[in-house]
Amino acid sequence: MLNRALTLAALPLLALAACNSQPETVTAGTADPTAKEVAAAPPVKLPPAMVSSLTYRCKDNSLLYVDLFNDGMTANLRTEKTGTPTVLTAPAKGEPYTGGGYTVAGDGKALTITKPGGSAQACKA
Repeated sequence: MLNRALTLAALPLLALAACNSQPETVTAGTADPTAKEVAAAPPVKLPPAMVSSLTYRCKDNSLLYVDLFNDGMTANLRTEKTGTPTVLTAPAKGEPYTGGGYTVAGDGKALTITKPGGSAQACKA
């Protein structure tokens, strides 16, 4: 019984003894062949993060779905909940968003939208 316990205790030590403890050496010619291209590449600019996603009810009883982004100059507009978004941009923070024939002014609780070929109307979140 004692012999069996000693054998079981020695198994982990044998497993460790089988490991190679020598440091890995790097030989010439194993350098990254794309290192120069990676170093010369321009930095990656990430898109703005979404700040809020709001649903608005407009004066004509239609619904709009607006996603606002943290750059203050980008918004996505959908006329259907699962519809394809229209990307709207503003020339500067605080100015109306435009794109795809739409113009949207305001944010948060209320906005005014002008749809393609239509007149401006108020919408509330």
